[in-house]
Amino acid sequence: MKVILSRKAFDSGAGKVANPIFDDGSMIPLPIPDKQSPIRYQDLTVAGQNLGTVASQLTRGRTRPDHFAHLDPDLVAAAYPREPGWRPLFGQVGAAQTVLARAGIGVGDLFLFFGWFRRVGRSSAGLEYVKGAPDLHVLWGWFQIGEVIPIQDGVVAPTWMDYHPHLVAGSRGANNTLYVASETLTVDGVGNDVPGAGTFATYDARLQLTKPGCSRSSWSLPRWFYPGPSRTPLGYHHDRGRWHLDEDRVTLRAVARGQEFVLDTADYPEALPWIAGLVEPSGATPSIHDDDVTPPR
Repeated sequence: MKVILSRKAFDSGAGKVANPIFDDGSMIPLPIPDKQSPIRYQDLTVAGQNLGTVASQLTRGRTRPDHFAHLDPDLVAAAYPREPGWRPLFGQVGAAQTVLARAGIGVGDLFLFFGWFRRVGRSSAGLEYVKGAPDLHVLWGWFQIGEVIPIQDGVVAPTWMDYHPHLVAGSRGANNTLYVASETLTVDGVGNDVPGAGTFATYDARLQLTKPGCSRSSWSLPRWFYPGPSRTPLGYHHDRGRWHLDEDRVTLRAVARGQEFVLDTADYPEALPWIAGLVEPSGATPSIHDDDVTPPR
């Protein structure tokens, strides 16, 4: 199995502000703006928060509630009205999809989504970032691949996928691809009741990649991440000068660009119990339950 650390949600280029961590610890990854999408921020609700309000307040009106959102990866059933048969989806295209294809990413492989987060509070003006709160890279969701659908001329996708931005906007590129989540997560040490995709309900120190007291791209990882002489480093991080051992941890100076960082568990079997430890006790939010699916529009 391959694990992909995948950078998603608002960032310094798309959205231009951090994703929020609320007072109760809940995290909301904000989908990036996308004028080709049919979905508006005001159409989406996550953790009891309307994303039109959240995005508008945190960007000081630069992203408005009626602006269009790229709902991708789409992991939480209750976020948006669904057609029967809905499953979590993730689309990729262009250079990032080329990276995944060259790595042989397919059924059974696992995405761990991370993004830029910062704590927020409320004032008379609405949501605002807590003064002095650090900028952090944090893991916010997972997605194990159950099916891969290349979006090409002549391919007919199931109708429940019609809303997805990688379909409604027509061909986004020759290698436009949709990934469908597996029904359940198949990883050693994980129970049979964990869904194949979902989000971590609340912030937890185990989900934080950023080394405390450092810039968000300075990561503190378990020591086993260190690329010894016989192990291929995490994708995009082949420069050994980026890695520094620090007692039982390893510090990584993460690259500023790139979306999909592939790690092969054949070289790093320690990744499997690490993933199990993240998903099982974290209070994760399942992607789908039968009673969560809202009626079709």
